[in-house]
Amino acid sequence: MPLSRSLSMTSLSGVLPSWEDDELPVEDLLLFEVAWEVTNKVGGIYTVIQTKAKITADEWGENYYMIGPYFEQNFQTQVEACEPPNPTIRKAMNTLIENGCQVHFGHWLIEGSPYVILFDIASAAWNLERWKGDLWQTCNIGLPYHDREANDSLILGSLIAWFFKEVSLLATNKPNVICHFHEWQAGPGLILSRSRKIPMATVFTTHATLLGRYLCAGNTDFYNNLGRFNIDKEAGERQIYHRYCLERAAVHCAHVFTTVSEITAVEASHMLHRRPDVVTPNGLNVKKFSAMHEFQNLHSTSKARIQEFVRGHFYGHLDFNLEKTLFFFIAGRYEFSNKGADIFLESLSRLNYMLRVRNDVTVVVFFIMPAETNNFNVESLKGQAVRKQLWDTAHTVKEKFGKKLYDALLKGTIPDMNSILDRDDFTIMKRAIYATQRHSLPPVTTHNMLKDSTDPILSNIRRIGLFNARSDRVKIIFHPEFLSSTSPLLPMDYEDFVRGCHLGVFPSYYEPWGYTPGECTVMGIPSVTTNLSGFGCFMEEHVSDPAAYGIYVMDRRFRSADDSCNQLTQFMFSFCQQSRRQRIIQRNRTERLSDLLDWRYLGRFYIHARHLALSRAFPEKFKMDPITEGFCYPRPYSVPPSPSASVHSTPHHSDAEDDDDESYDEDEEAEKDRLNIKSPFMLGAMPEVKKKQPGESGN
Repeated sequence: MPLSRSLSMTSLSGVLPSWEDDELPVEDLLLFEVAWEVTNKVGGIYTVIQTKAKITADEWGENYYMIGPYFEQNFQTQVEACEPPNPTIRKAMNTLIENGCQVHFGHWLIEGSPYVILFDIASAAWNLERWKGDLWQTCNIGLPYHDREANDSLILGSLIAWFFKEVSLLATNKPNVICHFHEWQAGPGLILSRSRKIPMATVFTTHATLLGRYLCAGNTDFYNNLGRFNIDKEAGERQIYHRYCLERAAVHCAHVFTTVSEITAVEASHMLHRRPDVVTPNGLNVKKFSAMHEFQNLHSTSKARIQEFVRGHFYGHLDFNLEKTLFFFIAGRYEFSNKGADIFLESLSRLNYMLRVRNDVTVVVFFIMPAETNNFNVESLKGQAVRKQLWDTAHTVKEKFGKKLYDALLKGTIPDMNSILDRDDFTIMKRAIYATQRHSLPPVTTHNMLKDSTDPILSNIRRIGLFNARSDRVKIIFHPEFLSSTSPLLPMDYEDFVRGCHLGVFPSYYEPWGYTPGECTVMGIPSVTTNLSGFGCFMEEHVSDPAAYGIYVMDRRFRSADDSCNQLTQFMFSFCQQSRRQRIIQRNRTERLSDLLDWRYLGRFYIHARHLALSRAFPEKFKMDPITEGFCYPRPYSVPPSPSASVHSTPHHSDAEDDDDESYDEDEEAEKDRLNIKSPFMLGAMPEVKKKQPGESGN
């Protein structure tokens, strides 16, 4: 099933389209953005709205407001309370407060400092049964009493619709209102606002369809059966039919429907029965991750910290060269199949065999996925203690050695190396060596797992037999907690850890967007993604040869599971064949792609969605001609190297050959960067999704 194309940016040539030249009269508009995760971190949507806030606030100023639920702890730590500068907003809030509903206003203390309006759900809970009746009379959707999240969403939505009604009645200059709703939790507010005919332009974004998440979590052959699912039956069996109805109703009530990626657009067309009008990719605040020209130095610094951890973890079995050791990692929610941990482990088993027979490179793989644990693994803590003890011993002996050497040189003599260290020094060193003796293999996990026997990752490690033996060239470390700089085991923040690794591997089966490979990209770290993730589809569409820039896109849509596994194995093995200089060049190319993920550019997709919503809600005031032109994406992007230049034909070569590598002129590559941008195409509404091709396969 080929993916339909959408409003594109980097794949276009020409000038900015007309709607970009004719800016909206922001002073006559109010923009609201509604999400359950405003000041309330739950998942990835929090990252989207938080990082996007600055560019939106810069554009809209005091006419931009974010709306969400009130949580006292979050408000006290993340929000600076203040009075609304807009008298209409202030009067609308006061109306709700006078009727017994608590509403809080302030600056969200993030970059851009946007205004937030937070509704206290608990203070309005006494209206729940009445509002359930209103919802039923409006759209025949009933909510069960035991689903607290759905009930809270209805309370929030009813408060939002009430608030917008007051805004429309109280506004003196009658500003046009745009409201952007995120995910099904914000859906009731959209449904009720539209049913009450409140004059406002609405946009609804689904970051992943509700039913899609549930189906993929059940190991369903999802993409090959998109057109065959009985949607109502599947939702009912999973007891989420009422949530699905809220989501679908919101999708069809909105003036403009958007998704975050083309793969999700295909999914939404089948699950929600409406084709998205615009694809709005998720961006990043690249400035936050930018290290100027020092990102290579930051990589070396962070890599040294990871090497120290590895020295401790593998004490007694450290018979591999750390200078020829590569660090791979996978991170995210512990969704074993959806995140591709299953196919990753199988590929590591095959990579281990290939490295044992053809290469002397060692690969240490980190699994950073939170799971249920009760404490650190004693053996892991002991390893770090042994490493520190050895370090202290070495420094003690070094100081004594240095003092005796200094005294001998002052006397003009060359000291006898056999006598410069006395018997006590040798005894100390022998004791230190004895302390490193280990009769067990290094642990594959850093924590004590509560469900050790049934844990999917540990069960598959046992199946493939990767137990960190001396003969294994692939070593595994499962860290079942998110990283923290305060950890006694691996004291590093996630960003520093990513910078220190060589390759991020994210072979996801279900990933509507995928921030993890994007974060790798802006930090200059190559990564593996798939054509079933939004990020992978985005890169395939906008970059002619993603692999040349360190973005390896696996085919999990049209290949069998075994073929996909072999492809991932080959990606990793080819990466292991690169020399140190080739990896440096590739990191430079990867880092250049960071501009492609910057909200300064991806935010224009949201601008397009707002324009489209206004033209549909208020056609007499706002006109929008069909877009037929895109705009040039700024340089630089390097020209991908030829296959002969990117990978040596011999199985392996030493780092001593680095100086004789191919010539590399960064300015010349940037000059030729235009060659890596695909040809333009006409823009407009998203075309119909084509029927599945014969022989299509997924895994």
